[in-house]
Amino acid sequence: MIDGGTMVDGRRALITGITGQDGAHLAELLHAKGYDVYGLIRGQNNPRREAVEREFPFVTLIEGDLTDPTSLVRAVETSDPAELYNLAAISHVGYSFKNPTLTADVTGKGVLNVLEAVRVTGRVEQTKVYQASTSEMFGGLDYNRPGDGYDEESLFHPRSPYGVAKLYGHWIAKNYRESYGMFVSCGILFNHEGERRGQEFVTRKITHAVARIKLGLQPHIELGDLWPKRDWGYAGDYVEGMWRMLQHPEADDFVLATGETHSIEEFLTLAFGAVGIDDWRPYVKQNPAFMRPAEVDILLGNPAKAENVLGWRRAVDFPGLVSRMVDHDLAEQARIAGTNVA
Repeated sequence: MIDGGTMVDGRRALITGITGQDGAHLAELLHAKGYDVYGLIRGQNNPRREAVEREFPFVTLIEGDLTDPTSLVRAVETSDPAELYNLAAISHVGYSFKNPTLTADVTGKGVLNVLEAVRVTGRVEQTKVYQASTSEMFGGLDYNRPGDGYDEESLFHPRSPYGVAKLYGHWIAKNYRESYGMFVSCGILFNHEGERRGQEFVTRKITHAVARIKLGLQPHIELGDLWPKRDWGYAGDYVEGMWRMLQHPEADDFVLATGETHSIEEFLTLAFGAVGIDDWRPYVKQNPAFMRPAEVDILLGNPAKAENVLGWRRAVDFPGLVSRMVDHDLAEQARIAGTNVA
């Protein structure tokens, strides 16, 4: 197996979802390893294009859309990738309840379109594919919740349109692996956060608000349920796992997780504590608008297979993740406001 620090100069990789958190971390990782990196970007006037071009001038952008098979064929032909990382999706659980059809088309059927693009261009043997699956496929119900955490053999019971769409993508990827001999590995990733996380996600929403509250720029934050527990890791660690999956000799499925859970209340305690606020309750208001029709209580992953087979280990622990995000947002908000952080 290729070691985590091995250089692979000149190998080509195509990343869908290049504008997202994981796409950014992965682009950095692959560039550092010597890859020629291509990124799929949706639309000529994508508002994130300029930011991607500024931060990652080494990435060659190709216009395309997961709902447009022709554009995916063109992207694969143009990039001729040895590795294709399909990270693109409508990935916000709450949004999927409001737009279930679009979620199905992009997050579910979009995976089929990507796999078909590899197949019809005759690259089944040349291109290894990584499919971004998710812990949301498990659903966190009592009947299928193992004591030591969900692993690759655990039962699925998704509880959102997002989870259902991801499960379709997961199974169609396995089907192409078995039907066509395509090298497709699925990473079943538990929640992974960081300074690049979108502010629509609860972790970044919290750290962004904490920074602004500390600086006197807003009085409070509105959240939904505070009791759900998640297995939270750092996104920069998890993209290393994605890469390792495609270096392994055989295509397979792997859970990436920390093996521990923390509630949103625990996240709040650490985030506010990082700016010297011991009691977060006066600054947090619960809003029913942010509560989901079906909530997942607990998601705990068991990363034993990835650790033993791939040699993958997470480097950033939970307190380190929270402090990293708060420090980033505090510096960013202070810069925008033109103030100094006390």
